[in-house]
Amino acid sequence: MDIRWWIGKSAKRNNTGTTLIVALLLLAGLAWAAGEVMSVQVRTTNLRSRPSFLGSTVAEVGYGAQVTIKSTRGPWVEVTAPDGATGWLHESALSEDELAMISGTIDANTGASSEEIALAGKGFNDQVENEYQKKHSELDYTWVDLMEKMVITPEQAETFLAAGQVEPSEGGR
Repeated sequence: MDIRWWIGKSAKRNNTGTTLIVALLLLAGLAWAAGEVMSVQVRTTNLRSRPSFLGSTVAEVGYGAQVTIKSTRGPWVEVTAPDGATGWLHESALSEDELAMISGTIDANTGASSEEIALAGKGFNDQVENEYQKKHSELDYTWVDLMEKMVITPEQAETFLAAGQVEPSEGGR
């Protein structure tokens, strides 16, 4: 028996076995990720019909809500919300930590508005804004205030992007 023939056959079997083991481990990892629970870490976010900020809104999910992971696509995560709605969230809206609004040992649901919590998370609140405006009274915030009140639908955004021949990078289409 030629030993080179036997070694070649053995190596081919080992490569096939190794490939099979790696494939099984990858599938197990994906199965583990599916079903994982994460928390919403922003004040409110829109559950989207597709993995894009331009996807239509399926439902709204609030801070601390626990969602179940179904799959991922790039920076987008397909989830099931507590009310059973299914859709896509951007990974930046999620945390692996279980989040709760607490103050000491007492639940602080009534201690601050969700808007105040979101602003505080950004290091900004009404008091900080008022102090900044006092120090910079020469600045005009009229247009900023107007822009904050603007609402642009996903359809309007898509039309705008198409007119400008802009191709969004992170799953915008």
